[in-house]
Amino acid sequence: MTAATVTCAAACALLVLAEWRGVHRLRVAAKLAASAAFVVAGIQAAPLGTSWFARCMLAGLALGALGDAALLGGSWRSFKAGLFAFLLGHVAYLAGIAQLEHPARWLFDAGLISALPIGVGLGVLGALWPRLGPLRLAVTAYMAVITVMVVAAIGVARAGALPAPQRYWLAWGAVLFFLSDLAVARDRFLWRGFANKLWGLPAYYAAQLLIAWSLTSSSCRADDAGPCCGRGPACEPPPSWPSCGDP
Repeated sequence: MTAATVTCAAACALLVLAEWRGVHRLRVAAKLAASAAFVVAGIQAAPLGTSWFARCMLAGLALGALGDAALLGGSWRSFKAGLFAFLLGHVAYLAGIAQLEHPARWLFDAGLISALPIGVGLGVLGALWPRLGPLRLAVTAYMAVITVMVVAAIGVARAGALPAPQRYWLAWGAVLFFLSDLAVARDRFLWRGFANKLWGLPAYYAAQLLIAWSLTSSSCRADDAGPCCGRGPACEPPPSWPSCGDP
């Protein structure tokens, strides 16, 4: 995992440099390398089949990498494809978090902190609304899903549904993902500029790495029957909630 994390960080630095200098080939190579690296980090943290939580979160990481590849196109069609991939990725993250704690408890366990992402999300959507045009429905759905993901991750962290420090990595990963999307929205709809990439890209890749690192609690010893080890209650899909893989 350490090598994948360092690779992701180094590729992210090259990506920021490529955005600054306008070097297209370096931009493509660096972005694909950084995105592949966080997927590899997730797989190394929790190989497929270790838990339902891990399967769903790995699916979210993979969809994020697909979204990154789509956004390399630069056209509105590519942007919509990337937005759809990220939307599905957040749905996968939500399904994974639901393996740790029932969705009915997310808002309650997040407490008053949940007012911050909800308020910011509504404020951003209001600011973007006049500029969204035909993307209003898609962007609204995306903002709703990522806001719920932030609330869910905070709720899981405060409830202790994952061991420490993994629960904090998950929560901070969700928060940084949310913040990085603000940079994307600003760049796409309000004001284009390198400043958006300068802080948005590091925030995004840090977010995905933190989510990947949060999976370390889902791989365990063969004699460990604790949460997220393939036999604990947190690893069994709730009967009323969809699972993300075959048993």
